[in-house]
Amino acid sequence: MPWGRSGPAALLLLLSGRTLTRAKARNPSPTEMSVEPWAGTRDQAAAEDTHSTSEASSQDQQQHPDKLCLDSFWSEVETIRQGCGDPDPECTRRDSRQSEEGEQEEQWLADAGLSTLISEDNEDVDKAVLLSTLTRTQAEAVQRRLDSYTLSLRKRNKPTPRDVRDIFNSPITQTLLPDSQQSEDLAQDSMASVAKAPLSTPKEEYLITDVAYCEQAVIFLKQAKLEQDAGQRRKEDGTLPRFICPKCRLGVTRIQDLSHADMKKVRQLALIDMTAVCDLLELEVKRHKTSKRKMPDSTLFGVPLSTLLENDQKIKPSTSIPLFLQSLLSVLEKKLDSEGMLRVPGSQSRIKLLQQKLETCFYSGQFSWDELNPNDAAALLKKFIRELPAPLLTSEYVNTFSAVRDIVELKQKIHMLNLLILLLPEPNRNTLKALLEFLSKVVSRERKNKMNLWAVATIMAPNLFLHKAVPSRLTEGTEKGQAEKAADVMRLLIRYQDLLWTIPNFLMSQVRKLNENSNRRYQFYDRRIKNLLRKIHTDSREKPDKNSSQLVRTVKIQVGDVVSGTMEYQLEVSSRASDLLAQFHLRSSENGKGKLRRNGSVAYPDCALYEVGGNIGEHCLDPDTHLLDLYNSNHGGEWVIKLKPNTSSRGL
Repeated sequence: MPWGRSGPAALLLLLSGRTLTRAKARNPSPTEMSVEPWAGTRDQAAAEDTHSTSEASSQDQQQHPDKLCLDSFWSEVETIRQGCGDPDPECTRRDSRQSEEGEQEEQWLADAGLSTLISEDNEDVDKAVLLSTLTRTQAEAVQRRLDSYTLSLRKRNKPTPRDVRDIFNSPITQTLLPDSQQSEDLAQDSMASVAKAPLSTPKEEYLITDVAYCEQAVIFLKQAKLEQDAGQRRKEDGTLPRFICPKCRLGVTRIQDLSHADMKKVRQLALIDMTAVCDLLELEVKRHKTSKRKMPDSTLFGVPLSTLLENDQKIKPSTSIPLFLQSLLSVLEKKLDSEGMLRVPGSQSRIKLLQQKLETCFYSGQFSWDELNPNDAAALLKKFIRELPAPLLTSEYVNTFSAVRDIVELKQKIHMLNLLILLLPEPNRNTLKALLEFLSKVVSRERKNKMNLWAVATIMAPNLFLHKAVPSRLTEGTEKGQAEKAADVMRLLIRYQDLLWTIPNFLMSQVRKLNENSNRRYQFYDRRIKNLLRKIHTDSREKPDKNSSQLVRTVKIQVGDVVSGTMEYQLEVSSRASDLLAQFHLRSSENGKGKLRRNGSVAYPDCALYEVGGNIGEHCLDPDTHLLDLYNSNHGGEWVIKLKPNTSSRGL
């Protein structure tokens, strides 16, 4: 990502900074970050609220949950236990067999897009392309899975594939895998500054996303060792800082901004990085798979999310979360001021009757939402989540979400949650986002409903982290400690959800590099040569002379699936995507386009600028994207102005 001459180096130095006050000793230049750092809207709002009130906001300043919160946590746990019954022994036996036979490693390699590493049919070049974007720590995580898989094959007396250490040590990958020596030197400098700095709880911290999270974990571990040796071990007190992300000149990329093909690569790379972090922190990440169960005779409760969405999209094609959940959340949002919302249990007999009515009357439109009181509606919401055939956080990753509670460093907790959110299937991720947005609204009305962040987190944590289909260690150990840790993960999901739904800059860089390397593979094929020559001929007419003082890009204007026109745009150092869109709207008004409002102003369609092709599939650009940097990062991509997709549905 373009950060100027020493961008990554500057970011690594910031990793050692515990507070913004300490980071101010080195002011980053405009080439390294935007004038204003980026933070999520909820993060900003929460921080402003904290500073603007004389009385500290309990959602940030309350360090630990009170007794009422803890009692609510164990009440929810008991409710879940009563409804779950005994765990499925077949599921436990199946997981054990998978581990013995190496099937988990094989599945992991497939999910990470590296299944060719255990195939005999592919050339080393194919494997090198897949490995070329990985950092050294990520590559080591892949090697550990391959070693485990190879060992399992030997136990089953099957021939083993070629040792991929030959691939990692090959000239191709040695030139492509980044050298870690610079990171090691920077880590030493960072640790030296930590040893001299006072230890205090920050109110604001930098969150760096240009450096792979696993590489940051290496630095954090060395810092912790240095602090321990110096007798300066820092202890978290439970308060939540405001995280500020230095904004890359290519802007912020949110999950919905990328094409499905690019998101698939993001998930593969996120899995590798997440696994590397878990290896470094010695976190158990054993994945479980839900055994097949008989589908219930119902239309809402106990139905898989994918099935619900498939049925609902026949009614409303643009929906991204179940229509029932949308309706239920809408009812709850009208009653946010109800005291004890989520905590006060509804009548069990009444809830059972309401569930039966919903099953038979919801899709016919005959159910009366007016008869729902807030407590019953909240109980139905929790019941809907609990009765999903698989956890909302998925069988594969629910225990990894729970394991985040054992990470000491707050930034690393955010890193892990960010990667885990990226790994969720789209229906689960959208549904989780809608739920978290609602919970954030509940917390925002704390003075009326008496539900602060800890209260909401302790009540909802068991409903997300406990599920009958997956064994859990959530309730093991000291009761108070386990409840606090589980609720803390839930608290982070609610508080930092805007940050968690963004794609880290390092993953975007790796996706671009992966696309470039994949395209480079075919440059010697005859058909590809013809296409390349044709493209060079076209680009020679479109690209400006490098010696020219002015750069002009041709921007396509697309209506639906048809390109309706083009416009020329002159690039300058300060040009941003928002400037190009403003010029597009100006030209549209001159041509008489746009709808005239009653007050005489002109309304334009909600358009966005996309980069298409080159080293990316399709990418909706942040309005603050610096266009000259984008041009230099992706010469082969086209710029297209088109209507934004309908994102009014919840969860996006």
